[in-house]
Amino acid sequence: MVVYKFGGTSVGTPERIKEISKLINTDETKIVVLSAMSGTTNKLVEISRLLYGKENLKAIEEVTALQNYYFEVVEDLFLDDHFKNKGKELITSHFNYIISFTEDLFTVHEEKAVLAQGELLSTALLHFYLEEQNIDSSLISALDFMRIDKDGEPDEFYIKENLLREIEKTSSKIIITQGFICRNSFGEVDNLKRGGSDYSASLIGVASSAREVQIWTDIDGIHNNDPRFVEGTKSIDYLSYDEAAELAYFGAKILHPASIQPSKKSNIPVRLKNTMSPLSEGTLIGSEIKGNGIKSIAAKDNITVIKIKSGRMLLAYGFMRKIFEIFEIYKTSIDMIVTSEVAVSITIDDNTYLKNITEELNNLGVVEVDEQMSIVCIVGNFIDESKGYALEIFKALKNIPIRMISYGGSRHNVSLLVNTSDKKEALNLLNQNLFADVY
Repeated sequence: MVVYKFGGTSVGTPERIKEISKLINTDETKIVVLSAMSGTTNKLVEISRLLYGKENLKAIEEVTALQNYYFEVVEDLFLDDHFKNKGKELITSHFNYIISFTEDLFTVHEEKAVLAQGELLSTALLHFYLEEQNIDSSLISALDFMRIDKDGEPDEFYIKENLLREIEKTSSKIIITQGFICRNSFGEVDNLKRGGSDYSASLIGVASSAREVQIWTDIDGIHNNDPRFVEGTKSIDYLSYDEAAELAYFGAKILHPASIQPSKKSNIPVRLKNTMSPLSEGTLIGSEIKGNGIKSIAAKDNITVIKIKSGRMLLAYGFMRKIFEIFEIYKTSIDMIVTSEVAVSITIDDNTYLKNITEELNNLGVVEVDEQMSIVCIVGNFIDESKGYALEIFKALKNIPIRMISYGGSRHNVSLLVNTSDKKEALNLLNQNLFADVY
């Protein structure tokens, strides 16, 4: 059993869907996990916003435009009129369901049901296309087996029991299901948050005891730097779970951070592949640790730094606990933290409760807030225990203002906080100095 996950760009056009059908048409049994077609989730978020605001006429206009787009997809995807009509009936049904919310009170629960339509559509369209091509497949709903508990965490026992039950019902070599969507502990439609299709694939891989989870995107694996900002980057053949998790958390967009943990716990390899270049081996992620030194660089944007200055810190105990309790109350995670005798600097990537947090921190000291920051993360193996790497990093960035440094918290990374305006230059300088022997 292999789990294949295809992201939004991989199912973004009829041509891509046709290419996927070729990739999955092999003898080995597989579960195919799909995201919504690229752009669909953003459109559904906008429609939900309009429904929240009771802007029903605008919402219906947006629904109609998206429905017409899907009608065009069906025209290009299918050759047979029977399947074109079948596809259009499917699309009409889903979009009528969305429009029905104009008559009701629209809450967060309805929004999650609306967002789920993207994955339900993409999986059904692939299933219909395979049927037209006389390729046997089964479509199972993630809403029948994927569930989160009252804390929003995956209910792994429930997922395994119910997924295996669904698998037992079919003899197809190709089993199609949705990423991202699930039910919560009350049975309502919910989701694993944006980017959660990777997480779905990993959870499904564990539940089905897959030999490998393959994440298919439009790039050939994790690169040694961000190809959006740095030219001539190289893909990495192999990373350990910990190295990949660091890169995913600190900005490597190819992989969702949460997707590593389930696979790591069950020791199931994760392979990152390119739908545009399927013969490329991509990046394999596993438990073995291979090679020392710096492997890759990533950057995470939209970082806010909060600095708390207080004379009460000096020789005091319990001060840090008070700070952390405030972030815990507002369920805001911390990325980096540095301290001095009279000050603490903390970074966050979620400003939802920034106003509340700063108001409470003002009771502890003088608070300063800076936004538009980026964390640049240099990842490798044992780089904190090896000689010379810190010198190389800081020499490369000698002309870049560095606001914070996290070094030694993990043997796999060094994190630096810089102004977002300096991020691209920092990535390129690190690339030139740390990977000079690669080019």
